Amino acid sequence: MTGYGKATALIGTRRYTAELRSLNGKQLDLSVRLPSAYRSKEMDLRKRLGDAIGRGKCDLTLQYVVEGVEPRELNKPLIAAYLSDLRDVSNAQGFPDTDNALLAMAMRLPDVIQQPREDVDEEEWVQIEQLVDEAVAQFNRFREEEGQSLKSDFHARVENIVALQEEIGPLIKVRVERIRERIQSNFEEIQDRGRLDENRFEQEVLFYIEKLDVSEELVRLEAHCNHFVEVLNQGVGQGKKLGFIAQEMGREINTLGSKANDADMQRIVVRMKDELEKIKEQVLNAL
Repeated sequence: MTGYGKATALIGTRRYTAELRSLNGKQLDLSVRLPSAYRSKEMDLRKRLGDAIGRGKCDLTLQYVVEGVEPRELNKPLIAAYLSDLRDVSNAQGFPDTDNALLAMAMRLPDVIQQPREDVDEEEWVQIEQLVDEAVAQFNRFREEEGQSLKSDFHARVENIVALQEEIGPLIKVRVERIRERIQSNFEEIQDRGRLDENRFEQEVLFYIEKLDVSEELVRLEAHCNHFVEVLNQGVGQGKKLGFIAQEMGREINTLGSKANDADMQRIVVRMKDELEKIKEQVLNAL
């Protein structure tokens, strides 16, 4: 299920931002991006997120910007190496050996000023965990809102399929009469009416009608629709089960189409398939 959550907080001299987003996925595929100082906390954070998210292709990004003054230190060994190299070049070219000018030049070179080596501040990390929890809470609220919308859509689609199924009932009787008339017409074309064995004719009609009978498919389809709604009302964590039920609904609708042998019934089956495809697409969004 898609989701999005974002939270910010000022912790010390840094403003941290935790951003969590997800796309549809059958399993949990979690990507975590943290400042280098907190890499040792990644596994704990992954477990924390896994329990809260469930499944989906999810990305967590934790980053910060400095809003205050942070200590810096000179990289003295690097500065000394820069000065030595600059002095060698200056002497080789016959330039005046001015240490102040060389030092000014060395201070403009990369990495001469650096941040002190950071260790994990446990008190600060507790605040960061709270920040991530806030992002997760927003993320789940986003999912809940989308879930309610999906639930309403599922109900509407299933009701449409049930309504279309009810339209098939009257067509079945009409179809039987059409089959009877067509078979009788075919018999009359190939032989004299006087030679027609009425008992044999009735047997052939019954065999043909029984072969095209869809009553069992209609009963099973109705049961699957009812089961889908029951599972839908059971709460979260039913996405995979809903997907399985939708597959069973599809099997019955496909069988209806193969047995229809009637243009009006085929049109209804096509509309059923359209509703079911929309259900299958949206089931991927359900947890």
